[in-house]
Amino acid sequence: MTELSYPAKPRPGDRVAILSPASGLPAVLPLPHELGLRRLVEEFGLKPVEYPTTRQLGASPQARAADIHAAFADPEIKAVIASIGGDDQITVLPYLDKELIRANPKPFFGFSDNTNLLVFLRNLGIVGYHGASVMIQFGRAGAMHPLTADSVRAALFTSGEYELTPSPDTNDVERRWEDPRTFDSEPVMEPAEGWTWHNPDRVVEGPSWGGCVEVLAGMLMADREIRPAQEYAGGVLFLETSEELPSAGDVYRILRGMGERGLLQQFPALLMGRARAWSFERPLGPEERSRHRADQRAAVLRALGEYAPATVAVFDVDLGHTDPQLVIPYGGRIRVDGPARRITVTY
Repeated sequence: MTELSYPAKPRPGDRVAILSPASGLPAVLPLPHELGLRRLVEEFGLKPVEYPTTRQLGASPQARAADIHAAFADPEIKAVIASIGGDDQITVLPYLDKELIRANPKPFFGFSDNTNLLVFLRNLGIVGYHGASVMIQFGRAGAMHPLTADSVRAALFTSGEYELTPSPDTNDVERRWEDPRTFDSEPVMEPAEGWTWHNPDRVVEGPSWGGCVEVLAGMLMADREIRPAQEYAGGVLFLETSEELPSAGDVYRILRGMGERGLLQQFPALLMGRARAWSFERPLGPEERSRHRADQRAAVLRALGEYAPATVAVFDVDLGHTDPQLVIPYGGRIRVDGPARRITVTY
C-alpha cells in the first residue's frame, strides 16, 4: 500500500499555479475566472501564475501535461489550483511524469474531472484536495460562501484536524456566466435538509478515496490508476455527482460495478455529497430536485445493502458539485463518528 504524505502548505505572499488540466473554459468565460483570481490575491494573499494552456480551449493532452510538469517542477510555486473541471482529463494521465511529480509534491486543488489527477497524485503518495476551483468556488457571484471560504482557507494554509459542519442553506440553480449582472449579487439560497446518517453505530477513521462518480466510472472502465481493491481496505469513500445529473439507475449501476470489482466493500464508511439536481439542460423545479436527490439516496443504499451492508454512510454532505462546498483531503485522514454524528478531516 502506498504511504501517503501531505505536501508543505503555501503561505500568504506565495506564488500558486493556476492550471486548466481538464478544460480551458477561462478562454470563453473570463468573468468568473478573473473574479476568482482577484479573490486569490485580495482575500487569500496569494500570487496566481497562469500557464500557457490555462486560457486555451481544446489544448492537447500533451500540452496540458507540460503545464502540470512546469508547475510542479518550479520551486517558487507552492500550490496548484485548477481553473475548473471538464470531461477528458483521463487522456492527460498517460503523459504525466510520475517521477518528476513525486519528487516535487505540492498541494493540488480541484474537483469534478480533476478527480483523475487527484487519483493519480494519491497513487504517488501525495495527498490532494477535492474542491476549490478558481471559476466556481473562488469566482462565486457576489461573495464566497462563508463555509466554503473557511474550509478553503484551512485546507490551503493550515495542517491538522478540521470539523465539517452541515450548511443551513444550499443552492444549485445557476445564472449565466456570460452576463456581467450575474456577479452583482450572491446566488439565491434555500434551506438545506442537513445530513442523513445510515448505520451510525461506530467510529471509522482512514484515508479517503473517491470523487466524482461519473469520472470514476470512466477510470474504472479504462482501468486507469485504479489500485487492487484490497489496497483501499479500511478507508473512507466519498462520492458525488455532477451537473450532468446521472439518473438513480446510472448511479446504482456504477456502484454495483464497484461492488462486483470488490471495491465498495473495502470502505467501512461513505460520505455521499448532496446530489446536484439542476442544470441549464435540465432546469428541475423544487419538487423534482427533491425527488432526484431522494432517488439517488435510495440507489446508493440499494448498492450498499447488496455489497457493504455494514458501511456507515452520511448523505447530503456539502462536498463536490454543491454550494457551499467543503474541501475534502484526497488521501488524507477522515474520521466519521457515527454515535456523535461528527465528521472530521485532516488538512
